[in-house]
Amino acid sequence: MDIALDRYFDRIGFKGSFDSDLATLAALHSAHVDAIPFEGADPLLGRPVPLDLRSLEAKLVIGRRGGYCFEQNTLFKAVLEQIGFKVIGLGARVRWMSPPDSPLGPREHMLLKVDLAEGTYLADVGFGACLMDVPLELKTDVEQHTRMGTFRLTEEGGLYTLAARQPGGWRTMYVFDLEPQLPSDHQLGNWYTSTSPQAPFVHMLIMERLGATRRHKMINNRYRIEARDGEIISEQDLATPTALGAVLADVFNVQIPVTTEDLFARITRSVE
Repeated sequence: MDIALDRYFDRIGFKGSFDSDLATLAALHSAHVDAIPFEGADPLLGRPVPLDLRSLEAKLVIGRRGGYCFEQNTLFKAVLEQIGFKVIGLGARVRWMSPPDSPLGPREHMLLKVDLAEGTYLADVGFGACLMDVPLELKTDVEQHTRMGTFRLTEEGGLYTLAARQPGGWRTMYVFDLEPQLPSDHQLGNWYTSTSPQAPFVHMLIMERLGATRRHKMINNRYRIEARDGEIISEQDLATPTALGAVLADVFNVQIPVTTEDLFARITRSVE
């Protein structure tokens, strides 16, 4: 199945070229993370998270929803391939909340390797702790400055580590290698991430949208606005279902498939 590219371009507000080059990739990447937020409501609600393209198009493109990494990057990969990009899906082990000396966990994140005439780049529209606004060059030991962040790749023994600069210093996002992942590998990671008691998404609501000058984050009913490199601009607890509903509609532009009252009750119970 192919994605209806015209619908996708309308969804993200893209009006650029269709060339398979870095400029097009970067423009699509930025527009995607601004228009289709990271949103992990379905695992929290006990709903399945299908990765077939028909379901992803219905949810993320036609429906007023976001999605998490496996959904976002599976959709983005399909779009890029239809345009003519050479894309390989990779698997990563998340380290954002892990102590530095803790063992590596499972591959519960998906990212993309894109080979261009300009070089090899990493595209990732689905890391919902620190969304990337543009693809990063697969180049180690240099700081890569983007409009909304500073990132650094390091490599040791074939294992790459991606870190983002935050107010407290460098923070590791995830580690990965360049072994191509089959769709079945991502299906397994998706099943674990959406159902395991060890995965955060079954216990809390996690959302993020990355605009041109602001990063919007929400964990349960805690809403934060950040500037470049994670600098906090404002932070507040959304104290009522009405306040939660306003942020979901006006900031994230999503319609969660339960009432705002039900969602508010669920996420506030989880923090008591």
